[in-house]
Amino acid sequence: MRSRAAPTEDPPDLAAALRWRRFRFPDTLYRHAALLTVLVVIAYGVERLDIDLERLPGVLGRMGSTLAQRYFPPNLAHIAQADYLHSVFETLQMSYLATVVGVLLAIPLAWVASANVSPSPRLGYPLARLFIMACRSVHEMIWTILLVAVLGFGMLPGVVALTLFCIGFAGKLFAEAIEAIDAGPVDAMRATGAGRTQIFVFAVLPQVRVAWTGTTIYTWDVVFRAATIVGFFGAGGMGWYLRESVQRIASQDVAAILLSIILVVLVAELVSAWLRKRIAQAIA
Repeated sequence: MRSRAAPTEDPPDLAAALRWRRFRFPDTLYRHAALLTVLVVIAYGVERLDIDLERLPGVLGRMGSTLAQRYFPPNLAHIAQADYLHSVFETLQMSYLATVVGVLLAIPLAWVASANVSPSPRLGYPLARLFIMACRSVHEMIWTILLVAVLGFGMLPGVVALTLFCIGFAGKLFAEAIEAIDAGPVDAMRATGAGRTQIFVFAVLPQVRVAWTGTTIYTWDVVFRAATIVGFFGAGGMGWYLRESVQRIASQDVAAILLSIILVVLVAELVSAWLRKRIAQAIA
């Protein structure tokens, strides 16, 4: 006859944490005060910004009516032209070049900007952090406008603007990945007298390469979406055709271009997801 195993009991701390209890004073006061503060801030924002809430119920109907009257049917022949298809290829090139250059520049910056293994904790660390923060703080559209004013129209200001955006975006994630590594291999190599570059190559990179690969793919995905729009401000690519159609008030051409942008971004999203899945399977 088999003996039945005795039921296991939860530890006292876990049982106490899982036991239901009613909110009592002052917990109820804090809870209701936080909720009231959120509601007051929302009401103040609506009043301060002069938002007419009475217009919201019919916004979907008006939007559908406008799209049906002005933007339908899309002029698909406009996006089938050879010049526009070439602009799609230029957008891909712009996003790829910006991602490659931005990631290559973000790697040493992230190394210097990491608090645990920075080769220059006193001077390099704050400067690298400041540069990454500056690149991330300014929107890529603002970078494009500024660089078009300096460099002129064309692909160059778009590539530089997206590269700066990539440095700020990927540099922050790369630095955070370095700061989350296991300190054991780093301390072991320091104890053997290894140099800072050797520690970075043999103790840091093996721990962050998988995370960095996923971050790089995601960065390209984000940069490609931005590349479809920066041309609107004079940086070439698909966005330039969008601007030209908007200025001509060619609504059906605009609709076709927006559909093509959505389609291209969807394909890029599928490719990015497939690459991330393959990488996850490779390291599993």
